[in-house]
Amino acid sequence: MPALLTPDRRYLIVRARLWRTSNPELSEAMRQHLVNELMDARRAVKDAKASGDAEAMVAARKAVDRAKKGLGERGPVWWTDGAPDYNRHMVKNTPYAAWFAALSDDEAA
Repeated sequence: MPALLTPDRRYLIVRARLWRTSNPELSEAMRQHLVNELMDARRAVKDAKASGDAEAMVAARKAVDRAKKGLGERGPVWWTDGAPDYNRHMVKNTPYAAWFAALSDDEAA
């Protein structure tokens, strides 16, 4: 099943929650570099959890945050029209609610 994106492609919807997508203006090379950094950082979080190393965990989580900010998934929004950020909000509590409800109605039919 393909990922469900909002019509403006700003958010990915997972379990009825909005998650900000990466900045589409990033070059493919930069996006891939940041994704690689993110995956490395996530592996570091896993390793720190397994080892119980609190300092390594702090460093790994900071690395995840840096990569996500670089991708545009956290921090300042990447769009320029002044629209607010609904990252991590439930779709039903955002301006996308009617659009999402209509999708659900279509699936039920």
